[in-house]
Amino acid sequence: MNIGALTIEKGILLAPMEDVTDLPFRVICKRMGADIVYTEFVNSDGLIRGNAKTRKKMAFREDERPVGIQIYGGVVDAMEGAAREAEAFNPDLIDINAGCWVRDVAMRGAGAGLLRDIPRLERLVSTVVSAVKTPVTLKTRLGWDSKSIRIVDVAKMCEQAGVQALTVHCRTREQGHKGEVDFSWIPRIKEAVSIPIIVNGDIVTPQDVQETFATTGCDAVMIGRGAIQNPWIFRQARHYLNTGELLPEPTLEDRVALFREHLRLAIEYKGERTGVIELRKHYAGFLRGMPHVSNSRRPHQSWSISRNSSSSTLRRRRANQPY
Repeated sequence: MNIGALTIEKGILLAPMEDVTDLPFRVICKRMGADIVYTEFVNSDGLIRGNAKTRKKMAFREDERPVGIQIYGGVVDAMEGAAREAEAFNPDLIDINAGCWVRDVAMRGAGAGLLRDIPRLERLVSTVVSAVKTPVTLKTRLGWDSKSIRIVDVAKMCEQAGVQALTVHCRTREQGHKGEVDFSWIPRIKEAVSIPIIVNGDIVTPQDVQETFATTGCDAVMIGRGAIQNPWIFRQARHYLNTGELLPEPTLEDRVALFREHLRLAIEYKGERTGVIELRKHYAGFLRGMPHVSNSRRPHQSWSISRNSSSSTLRRRRANQPY
């Protein structure tokens, strides 16, 4: 797979996810073997208004590369300005979000809402590509609903407009994250265009990764929710592709060590209070399958930071409950 100056064989990518793929989580997934990582989606209106919180979402570290900044919006001029703002951060890719199914985004004509107006999507894509020198990619869905699947036409349009890779979440906007993914469209898309095609949707195990490559002929896969549940998936999947063998599951010591590193990064990037609170969404993934993990989701429990001379560690205020 070639995107600009990048060459990646059978790439395994981290999907952009709002409130998930912040800098600390991207660093963790990169260390676990993700070939490309993406920021949370960045609001184009917020960027052109100079919103500091929105701009912070685009910040990344050099050890994350290759990294893509994903932008979203439904107004062509705002997306043009946002693309230029993103390019100033010098990412490896700028990705257009044409796939977010959430009502507040899609019903306002952004994300998957762009699939209801293909001519506007074409103008938006062409404008963004022309505005920057950085390679532009696009992530989308099969269509708005089962009656309006035009993904092959969208792929052709993207290629003609200068998009250098297309990611397809193989559900419609109507499905959200429910229902079966339909990978049968990928070979048809591959026949229609020559740009790399990346597949997304319910790819959560090394076996899923291998089967997706084998059955669709795609150039790369993109893992979203599966990485939240198991950030080791990138390393596991690469090993399985190369050897046909499954790596052992991470031990409790492995999980705690990676969790501590994620916590350290979160505190460094967001401050102690925010870092600890926002990391709660990752408890289940890091401690998946471990004894008493359900206790970490009980709302009455509280956590604090205990410091010693060498590190920051989580401890329970209630010492009678198991870790």
